[in-house]
Amino acid sequence: MSDLAVAHGASRRFGDLLAVDDVHLQVGAGEVVGLIGANGSGKTTLIRLLLGLLPPTAGQVRLFGEPPSRHTRARLGYVPQSLGLYDDLTVAENLAFSAGAFGVHDTAALQGDLAAVRDVLVHELPLGLRRRVAFAVALGHHPDLLVLDEPTSGVDPLQRARLWETIRASAEDGAGVLVSTHHMSEAEQCDRLLVLANGRVAAEGTMDEVVGGTRAVEVRTSRWEEAFTALDAAGLPVSLVGKALRVPGADREAVGRPLAGAGVDADLGIVPASFEEAFVVLAAGRAA
Repeated sequence: MSDLAVAHGASRRFGDLLAVDDVHLQVGAGEVVGLIGANGSGKTTLIRLLLGLLPPTAGQVRLFGEPPSRHTRARLGYVPQSLGLYDDLTVAENLAFSAGAFGVHDTAALQGDLAAVRDVLVHELPLGLRRRVAFAVALGHHPDLLVLDEPTSGVDPLQRARLWETIRASAEDGAGVLVSTHHMSEAEQCDRLLVLANGRVAAEGTMDEVVGGTRAVEVRTSRWEEAFTALDAAGLPVSLVGKALRVPGADREAVGRPLAGAGVDADLGIVPASFEEAFVVLAAGRAA
């Protein structure tokens, strides 16, 4: 598999802030690589480095084997968080303008609900449709690499599912896809993951590889509200899952102490962590 986008030891500093710190990343043809992290973890800065919109402070980035340039960017489709659309143009005009800028004159016909709004100004569309227009614009010149910065943010589950259908279809057609998100549930849609925390790589690999041997303590008690309060006050990352409380990355003793101090009787068990719980542990370890 050829690498379409590569970061090798890439770093970017803004004054005293090291926003991206020694990151290594590869995106190959036909795969979806998920850039996973909380807001402020460095995802957008890393994307801007790969696109050549920012120069790295240290390390190297390559697009299609070359330093990022106007020439290499012509082979990719990009959907920024701002969507990159012209609000005072219609859907059809946005598509035609972008295609013309890339030298494409046989643009694909709009389908379904996008065809129904082809003559509507973009600013009059709901967010879900605007995001789908941004996808259509990014794909209009048949790019080899698709770069998507939190493309499903703010849309409902149905629209999110439709956008992910487009992402997977692009990869199946041979394009490489780099997609950033802070929605942990979207990680399972990706072939590989790069988990960022405070600008550094906290983990990488498939979802199973990222979760690895991470475990959680499961707490079962009829007094779950009191248990939750005690564990939260102890600074433990507790969450309610079904009828049980779960504390990832902790052991029985660390969980049992605050419960005993609060006089709460509970059954404690060790269970495999979910991806979301593994992410909490990874982020906390990187922050420390």
